[in-house]
Amino acid sequence: MHKTTFAMKKHICTGLLAATFFVISSCSTNPVTGEKEVMFMSEAQEIALGKQADPDIVAQFGLYENQALQRFIQEKGQKMAAVSHRSNLQYTFKVVDSPVVNAFAVPGGYVYFTRGILAYFNNEAEFAGVLGHEIGHIAARHSARQQSKAMLAQLGLMVGMVVSPEFAQFADVASQGVGLLFLKYGRDAERESDRLGVEYSTKIGYDATEMAEFFLTLQRTQAETGQAPLPTFLSTHPSPEDRLERVSQLATEWKEKLNLKTPEVGRASYLKMIDGIIYGNDPKQGYVENSVFYHPVLKFQYALPTAWTFQNTPQQVSMSPKSGNALMTLNLAPGESLEAAAKHVLQQYKLQPVESKQVTVNGLPALALVADQQQEQITIRTLTYLIQYGDNIYSMMGISSAQEFATFFDTFSSTMQSFRPLSDPDKLNRQPERVRIRTVKQSGTLAQALRAHQVPDKRLEELAVLNGMQLSDQVTAGTLIKIIDL
Repeated sequence: MHKTTFAMKKHICTGLLAATFFVISSCSTNPVTGEKEVMFMSEAQEIALGKQADPDIVAQFGLYENQALQRFIQEKGQKMAAVSHRSNLQYTFKVVDSPVVNAFAVPGGYVYFTRGILAYFNNEAEFAGVLGHEIGHIAARHSARQQSKAMLAQLGLMVGMVVSPEFAQFADVASQGVGLLFLKYGRDAERESDRLGVEYSTKIGYDATEMAEFFLTLQRTQAETGQAPLPTFLSTHPSPEDRLERVSQLATEWKEKLNLKTPEVGRASYLKMIDGIIYGNDPKQGYVENSVFYHPVLKFQYALPTAWTFQNTPQQVSMSPKSGNALMTLNLAPGESLEAAAKHVLQQYKLQPVESKQVTVNGLPALALVADQQQEQITIRTLTYLIQYGDNIYSMMGISSAQEFATFFDTFSSTMQSFRPLSDPDKLNRQPERVRIRTVKQSGTLAQALRAHQVPDKRLEELAVLNGMQLSDQVTAGTLIKIIDL
């Protein structure tokens, strides 16, 4: 696509009429480039959208319970926001409780880092570079430009789990704000955020060359874990090698421009700060083992359907076959009784009851409910088991088209009937793995250092990636390294 000239942009801005769908277009000056551009969202709307999205995001993931890390990201974030091109915004920075290696921003000054990505940084400078990159998206108004895409992205919140949009309303996690997490910016926007990340992190004293090195670590992380999708700041980029060269060059230029002779890296301080951070999934939020889902806090378990995709959030567990032709959800249902909970489910999803009956699920009182929702071109049929266990009522819902309901009925019902109390001490007391910081006792290779700390051979490459090194790299005595332990 050819770049629009400034004169053309000015002409478009002058002649543009009010847009349909209740969106009013306006001309504004890009805070970073200084050029005029057509923008369908005012700054006030950006701020309002961020405020609306923030509670959805926090509810979706939860905040990571570590005051030192929350304080760190706030302090560094505010310092960097002050040197950004939109320092007038009130920025908010949070660490969310997700194992996914990612960082993201939404309009209006809201930036989020997962605990997953914090575990992979090996110094403050790497963190600062990514922080600057995300602030760059806000400063250059990239998210505001992508707002129309966000409205479509919200239907993809299940990250590929549910193909049929008819089922999206039953997922309960599809909101406009959270949908912004999965936006993919264009390459020009990502390159601009790379450049701003270098500028902003250098201006607060960090060595932005470390940011370039971290891109390679992220690429190795994806290859090692098979995690998908890639973090948003990788998903539409040129190869990491190209970015490494470009960002390294920009880092050198900015250090010279600011006469920064001794840029900060902050390796030891950062590693000590993340000592003990949870690595991977946290069992207390629920975990899968041998096709069984266990929740040690709520003390229940149930069998997962064979070959179904699984997603667990603080609000809800969702499952779907690869075809996307069905969806199953598990969440808490409001109501003082099974009947009250059933009434709420019917009203919430505008369902018409077909039949219901009292049942028992492994000794627990329950109500089985079949109900329909008539859409324009399709009838959705649901099977819901409302199960009373302790002080809670659990809603397990299976959803498909009425035409395919018989195909999925046995899977729905067998999964729901497998719900039972969890009493196995081994499952109840499962502890998360944590990043532990250890000191190398004897100089040698990273592989030797890891083995000296009883890291099994099958996890050596995983730990090399986590440390941002190769197993053959030399490490001297006294070097801090990461291992994984309980």
